[in-house]
Amino acid sequence: MKIVLDRVAKGTRGAALPPTSLRFTTGQAVLARAETEQRPSVLGLIASGRMRPDQGVVTVDGAVDFGAMRRRVALIDAPDVCDPAPDVTVAGIVAEELMFAGRPWHLIAVRRMLSKLELSEYARWSIGTVPPKARIRLLVELALLRDGVDGVVITAPDRHGGDPSAWWRIAREVAARGYAVLVIAGDASAAAIGASELVERLTATQNETAIDDDTTLDSTDAPTGAIDIAGVAAMTTAATPTATPTDSDNA
Repeated sequence: MKIVLDRVAKGTRGAALPPTSLRFTTGQAVLARAETEQRPSVLGLIASGRMRPDQGVVTVDGAVDFGAMRRRVALIDAPDVCDPAPDVTVAGIVAEELMFAGRPWHLIAVRRMLSKLELSEYARWSIGTVPPKARIRLLVELALLRDGVDGVVITAPDRHGGDPSAWWRIAREVAARGYAVLVIAGDASAAAIGASELVERLTATQNETAIDDDTTLDSTDAPTGAIDIAGVAAMTTAATPTATPTDSDNA
């Protein structure tokens, strides 16, 4: 499955969402940056086929088909759209999602699902008190239970706090299982993830390279030449495809 948003916008003069271009496809996790309280949900709704843009084109596998997008793409935790009420228990959410997926949703089934996800300790917790990483994993895995779901759009996970690398790791793991994954988050989270992945790459490179007598890090320690330290500050998620709402197509 391949979802493409080509210069989509919403609202007068793009107030709700400025012209934005991105694409996400099966087996790929993409991070899209969207700031302000409203824009992440608007972008999530459009990217999952649940809202039509005022301008621009949205396609799934080359065709304009919002019905197919709604069936095949699950929208996860979008603020004021599909985020669970904060006082609902985790067990209650699991039971409801099992029911929607056409599966047994009695107490034993709920316990088995939470055990499978290694989240049993949170069964009686209200979802508003669950750690961000556990919350995102729970909601994503429950959405994937539904027949016909080929992709997910995870909306503003950074609003719950925690380490952005934790939920980004979940997104990459889900993509590796054959799903299309789009994560919509703010600039700060994108920068943190990019910096973290750059450190991982540098660490991996150093582990694969013979250690010289000089303990300082300079251009001789990088197999491809000088290290662009300035690139760390400018980087968002260079190790993976990204999309940024701007006036130009960054897909």
